[in-house]
Amino acid sequence: MPSMSAAERRAQAKVEYDAFLAGCPSRQLLDRISDKWVALILAALGTDEGEVSGALRYSELSRRLAGVSQKMLTQTLRSLERDGLVTREVTPTVPVTVTYALTDLGLSLQEMMRGIKGWAEAHMDDVLAHRQEHDTRTA
Repeated sequence: MPSMSAAERRAQAKVEYDAFLAGCPSRQLLDRISDKWVALILAALGTDEGEVSGALRYSELSRRLAGVSQKMLTQTLRSLERDGLVTREVTPTVPVTVTYALTDLGLSLQEMMRGIKGWAEAHMDDVLAHRQEHDTRTA
């Protein structure tokens, strides 16, 4: 049996990704991107209704994402940077300016996240009505 090159092994592993399997690494990625702060950060960055908004400063993200703690925002941005979804740029000013922007990989995911966010906003009344109906029946 001939040995496979590194590129062939990577291609084979890529074909074998199956999130339904317990050991698949894509489960970790699904866990990460299903986090509410990840979804909201991705929705806040990148494009704004077709317009490119560019990078946002840390403080702008913090204000836009009401309720996120400084610790959670920092941890989430670090994980997104590690996964190659956002870039972090530090400008040596006084005080230091830190900006975040989506990478091409992040932009490809951001489009879906904006769709999910929009769906949630558009259907929240329906969901609340179903919850109330369910809770009334089961009480």
